[in-house]
Amino acid sequence: MAKRDDQPNRRISEKVSIGDIDPMFLYGHHDCNLTRIEERFGVKVTARGEQITFQGENENVRNVSRLFGRLLEHIQQGYHPDNFDLVSTLEYLDLSSSPQSELDQRERISELQVMGSPVVLASDKKVIKAKTAGQQNYVIAIRECDIVFSIGPAGTGKTYLAVAMALAALKGKEADRIILVRPAVEAGESLGFLPGDMEEKIDPYLRPLYDALYDMLPAEKLRRLLAVRTIEIAPLAYMRGRTLSQSFVILDEAQNTTTNQMKMFLTRLGMGSKAVVNGDITQIDLPDLKSSGLVQIQYILAGVKGIEFVYLTEKDVVRHRLVKDIIKAYDQHENGNTLNNGKTPLDPES
Repeated sequence: MAKRDDQPNRRISEKVSIGDIDPMFLYGHHDCNLTRIEERFGVKVTARGEQITFQGENENVRNVSRLFGRLLEHIQQGYHPDNFDLVSTLEYLDLSSSPQSELDQRERISELQVMGSPVVLASDKKVIKAKTAGQQNYVIAIRECDIVFSIGPAGTGKTYLAVAMALAALKGKEADRIILVRPAVEAGESLGFLPGDMEEKIDPYLRPLYDALYDMLPAEKLRRLLAVRTIEIAPLAYMRGRTLSQSFVILDEAQNTTTNQMKMFLTRLGMGSKAVVNGDITQIDLPDLKSSGLVQIQYILAGVKGIEFVYLTEKDVVRHRLVKDIIKAYDQHENGNTLNNGKTPLDPES
């Protein structure tokens, strides 16, 4: 045994029995969950009936086998979430087992159940829930505060969860309408030179908001809500002079607002309304990065009661597994890729 532990790169094989647990629950449709395990943990996974075989390098196989064993224990003790996300759950188990965040078994089961519950929206098309601890904190902040700022990289669910919460508020009659706002910064908010009527001009900049809505609502129902303006999607420039009451308002891509635009947007909020402001301050398209309203607002509104700032990280990314690695690589490049003499590796004299 000791010899095997001294050879971390040696290829091994380990088998785990799932017992009487429904294979479809674990494996997913067409074994999609097992494919994701292979991508995430670098092992080959073979499932036959109630038995799963992991093959690969010693360390990888032992890690995923250990996590899978712990997951099976939790399931046998009552953990049965809807829309089961196997890889995210295994990652959470891995994190919760670290010495810095050691939790007893009961607390781990409780947290797993919270993450696995449909905490956001049960729509006509799907059940939407927070998939990470950061996303869970984001959802709780939106529920408890009238103004929430969410700052984090791409793929962390900033817009998607905000739209889901807005639809939940509309469904629960907590809001009379939803207003989704985006700056059309790539065109400098001057859209006259683009072809087509105004709707055709601004549509490309608002398309991500439509995509989120179509993912959650049947097309006919969404068209009806848009037609009667229960759901409204508009460029930020169209907000000036309005008062938005009994509304759930979302400002997306807020890193591309100026300080004056941010002030204009926040002062539109009327009685009974809630605002969620999202953005990624590493992807500012303004000529002067320091002029970003989302950057400035962190200092201007710091400590104001009723306003919450939520910071998401690469750990909250729920897109392709490589997105996390891409974000981390960019962070390392921007923060640590400078030589001792102050020159970057691309400097001709370095």
